[in-house]
Amino acid sequence: MNRAFAIEPDPNLDLVLERVVDVPRELVWAAWTTPEHVCQWFCPRPWSVTDCEIDLRPGGIFRTTMRSPEGEEFPNVGCYLEVIPGERLVWTDMLLPGFRPAEQGFMTGIIALESVGEGTKYTATALHRDVETRKQHEDMGFHAGWNTALDQLIELVKSF
Repeated sequence: MNRAFAIEPDPNLDLVLERVVDVPRELVWAAWTTPEHVCQWFCPRPWSVTDCEIDLRPGGIFRTTMRSPEGEEFPNVGCYLEVIPGERLVWTDMLLPGFRPAEQGFMTGIIALESVGEGTKYTATALHRDVETRKQHEDMGFHAGWNTALDQLIELVKSF
């Protein structure tokens, strides 16, 4: 299948998290594509997601509002670029729903899922416009944060 966003990550611009997790791909997909589920795992505790909206189609909205432990809210709005059910999600905050240009943007995210036995190979890639933005994301705790969020996703789907 020809995938528009099947790119080779650039270590100078991109961050990658790859793990094999012991939950089925279908449950990982459900956790990523159901707003009620996203609210339960998407950011590392004690942060939380207070609201999520998903229109799961290219050009559709992917919106979350994250709340810090101090109660400050951080809205994030973007759109999906590619949706291959059970396999790939690509979204960006550089475009708004309907592919309208955003005033500001931080990254494009790619989630790729492959079945491995009864588990899932989970690859999350964050694409950045420049070295500074990549470094900022890494310094914010990309690896620790995205790993913790993935652990929370696993914990959630094991409760289904």
